[in-house]
Amino acid sequence: MSTETLIWVAVVVAVVVAIIAVGYVVLQHQRRHRLRERFGPEYERTITERESRRDAERELRAREERVAELDIRPLSPEARQGYAAKWTEVQERFVDSPGFAVTAADQLVTSVMRDRGYPTERFEQRLSDLSVTHGRTLDHYRKAHEISGRAAKQRASTEELRQAMVHYRALFDELLSEGGPQTTNTEDTADRPRVPAQQRRPQQGPAGAASGRSGGRGDAEPDDFVAERTANRESRGR
Repeated sequence: MSTETLIWVAVVVAVVVAIIAVGYVVLQHQRRHRLRERFGPEYERTITERESRRDAERELRAREERVAELDIRPLSPEARQGYAAKWTEVQERFVDSPGFAVTAADQLVTSVMRDRGYPTERFEQRLSDLSVTHGRTLDHYRKAHEISGRAAKQRASTEELRQAMVHYRALFDELLSEGGPQTTNTEDTADRPRVPAQQRRPQQGPAGAASGRSGGRGDAEPDDFVAERTANRESRGR
C-alpha cells in the first residue's frame, strides 16, 4: 500500500471518528435538553444532589422507566368533582382548625395520587414518581409536607399552615386537572385559605394604635369566607 493511500485511509478514519464524536455530543445534548424540559426544576436539584451529572441523568432516566411501567390514569369526571368538593370542605375547616385542615389536605393529595395509580407507601418514592410529570410543582409538595410534619408537633404558625394549604393545592390542582378540565383555580387569591381574624397579628396604625386590617396581600379578611362557610352549613342542615 502506497504512502498516499495510507494518508487517505488515515484521513477517512479521522473524519469518521470526528462524525461519530459529533453525533455523540449532539445526542447527549438532545437527551439533556429533553430531561431538562421534562423534569423542570427537579433536573437541577438532582444534579446538585448527585456526585456527577451523568449519575443524575441516569437516575432521572430510571425514574422515567419506572413510571412508564405504572398504570397512571386520569380521574373520571365524577371523581374530579368529588375531590374538588372534598377540597372545599377541607378549606372551610381551615378557619376554625388550621392544623386539622393541613393534615386533611395532605391525606387528600395522597388519596388523589393513589386513585391516579401512583404508589403512596413512602414519601421519597412519591417525590421520585411525581417528578416525571409534575416536576414543576413538586417543590410545593415538599414544602407543604415539611410544614405538615411540624404542624403535627404543633410547631407551625397559622401563616405557615396557610402557606402549606397553598402548596398542597398547587399539586392537587395538577393531579385533578390532568386528563380533564381543571376544577379549581390556584390563581384565585380570594379562594385561598384565610387566616382567622383573631390569629392575625394586628398592624400599628399611624398613631400607634392596633389596626384590625392588614395591607398585606396574604392577610385577606376572612369575613366573606366565614359567611360563605356559614351559608353552606345552613344549607346542608336544611
